[in-house]
Amino acid sequence: MRWPATVAILVALGLHVGLPADLILGPRWILPVLEAALVVPLSVTNPDRRQRETTFVRAWSVLLIALVSAANLASLALLVHHLITGGQVIGSRLVYSAFVVWSTNVIVFSLWFWELDGGGPAARHEDPTVSRDFLFPQDASPDVFPANWLPTYVDYLYVSFTNSTAFSPTDTMPVTTWSKLLMMVESGAAFITIALVAARAVNILS
Repeated sequence: MRWPATVAILVALGLHVGLPADLILGPRWILPVLEAALVVPLSVTNPDRRQRETTFVRAWSVLLIALVSAANLASLALLVHHLITGGQVIGSRLVYSAFVVWSTNVIVFSLWFWELDGGGPAARHEDPTVSRDFLFPQDASPDVFPANWLPTYVDYLYVSFTNSTAFSPTDTMPVTTWSKLLMMVESGAAFITIALVAARAVNILS
């Protein structure tokens, strides 16, 4: 179903809008307007992601995720710039900004994993045996879990969360090049966010 991913996108948007103005690239209202223009048509045309999508609708979905990704990466870059140059992103404001960037990072990559694994949710539902990009524990334990088990968005959210906290895969393994690269980028972004905040907290970068 699409609604868990839609809720995740709205949460990411709310977190992003709550960032300090100097950590948002461009006017604050641009991203909400663009996302609304993408989310509404997708929710109306195909509310159940188990149905096969047209190439246009799928491209629209990927564009939506890419917009949120770009906005969060821009905020991370601005946060790093302020920390390194001694900007005024300090104290509780610093901690909040880092939390928002890290949390949005988790949501964004969970959406990438969900949208791209095995060709997307519709392709996975249509053919449960389709080649996958992630190996879940359920896939490796057919004697315990049903043979037709399929991951939901929450499974990918868990994968993204553990990758951002452990800086490496935990119980779910990436098995293709693009999935490994995505997890590497996510781990790197999470590490930079946490490491820089910790460094500033002990006045290493001040």
